Amino acid sequence: MIKKNRTATFSTPIKLAVTLILLLLVIIPIIRMFSGVKASDFRDVFSHVLFPEAVKNSVVLSLIATLISVLLAYILALCIVRTNIPGKKVFGILLTLPMLIPSISHGIGLTTLFGNNGLVTQLFKTPAIYGPVGIVTGSVMYAFPVAYIMLADVLKYEDLSVYEAADILGISKPRQFFRLSLPYMSKPLLATVFSTFSMIVTDYGVPLSIGGKTVTLSTRMYTEIAAATGGDFGESIVYALCLLIPAIIAFAADAINKEKGTLSYVKASSHTKTAPAVRVVAFVMCCLVSFMALLPILSFAVQAFVVSYPKDMTFTFSQVQHTIEKRGLEFLKNSLVIALITATLGIVLSYITAYLTARMRSPLSRLMHLLVLTFMAVPGLVLGLSYAMTFRGTLIYGTIVIMTMANTAHFMASPYLMMYNSFGKMNENLESVGQTLGVSRIRMLKDVFIPQNISTLAEMFSYLFVNSMMTISAVSFLFSSKTRPISLLISQFNSGVGGIELAAVVSLMILLVNLLMKGLIGLIKILAEAKKKRGKETVHDTLEKAI
Repeated sequence: MIKKNRTATFSTPIKLAVTLILLLLVIIPIIRMFSGVKASDFRDVFSHVLFPEAVKNSVVLSLIATLISVLLAYILALCIVRTNIPGKKVFGILLTLPMLIPSISHGIGLTTLFGNNGLVTQLFKTPAIYGPVGIVTGSVMYAFPVAYIMLADVLKYEDLSVYEAADILGISKPRQFFRLSLPYMSKPLLATVFSTFSMIVTDYGVPLSIGGKTVTLSTRMYTEIAAATGGDFGESIVYALCLLIPAIIAFAADAINKEKGTLSYVKASSHTKTAPAVRVVAFVMCCLVSFMALLPILSFAVQAFVVSYPKDMTFTFSQVQHTIEKRGLEFLKNSLVIALITATLGIVLSYITAYLTARMRSPLSRLMHLLVLTFMAVPGLVLGLSYAMTFRGTLIYGTIVIMTMANTAHFMASPYLMMYNSFGKMNENLESVGQTLGVSRIRMLKDVFIPQNISTLAEMFSYLFVNSMMTISAVSFLFSSKTRPISLLISQFNSGVGGIELAAVVSLMILLVNLLMKGLIGLIKILAEAKKKRGKETVHDTLEKAI
């Protein structure tokens, strides 16, 4: 009992320190930002002629793009998880490649293909898709992979024995879908809808690059921040509040949806039988969508290695050379440093926080858990503005430090939940038995929990690194001329005359770096699993036997 009390006494200061860090990362900057808004700012924004149109466009276009993304993701998840089509792993990679480039790159890719001088536009004499159609198309390409991963992961753990029983009883496939599939998938589908909508409505990369004259709340906020003089961000803050509202509603609805109960996940041991015709349709569907996902990347490859798109399509390396001359490698180095530091610090903070909340429960632990979850409701553009207002004039403003802080706050919620769920699946009596055997908590972390979580830790590092490499929104207003991340060159080049080829080169550079990181993380996970299989008995095994 004494040891337990000492542990509790020792953990309280750590929990308080972590809570203070969490408050500093998001809550305090957000409060500071909203404290600078005046009543006149609300009047100016709400009375602006473009405000009603921006609200309507943001809501309507985001809803349309969300529904298309989730529907397409669900169909593709069914095609890959529930049918025996060839090349599943290849399709899985191709469908998630769009996650490795910034959202603005999708818009630029669509401009190359379907803009006024687009390849498809010129070839088939079709109208350009600037405006609402372009925003919806780009948003779907940007958000679909995330929705696909969420739904495919859920489908992998559905117990398929009920479908086998339904087949034996002669229940038709449509009836199975409405009576079995929809009830099981209703909660994950709603969670995916909320997450996807929040992603789309707060993104400004796609509407900025292919939206044309169509205004949205995110582009209005970006424009107001860029035009702000003397540090007066009053109207920008109002737009930030408008963007927070749908994000918070989506977050709250998702949280309420999860609180209504939990699904029973059973690792499927068999596959439902699919007719040859179904497999053919599924394979064709996967091919078509994979090709569409690759189109922006293919367009980058074309733009990056031509003299002047679309006037002179002669192959050349001059665009790569021009990008390097414009400090491309220097900015790439900045991004690599920011991403590596963010991934390292993000893992440490996420791991410690998840351990304190999942394995050492208390009222303070619940507060920490809630604080991290609120990070998911804050759009990157809003977070970046709050950091600009809070830290402007300080020593860290314009440095890699502040951008690392912003990225950690922006992206740590998902890695935290990965580890929180991982800790929740481990035997809750491990610490008690370890304490009885004289194993300290530090040794428990080093010899029990970390070895068991290697794969999850690798996935967390990959998530933080990749997103830090390609993010634009959270760091748009925090850099200096020396610390600019390479992702911000995309919007700079794209807005300049003849800069689309250079923007394509930068997009390809980010994609290649992220692909290398994903490949390295995949190799680490394979080696970790192999080592675990052939390794000797671990401390974890010893404690499990004692339990």
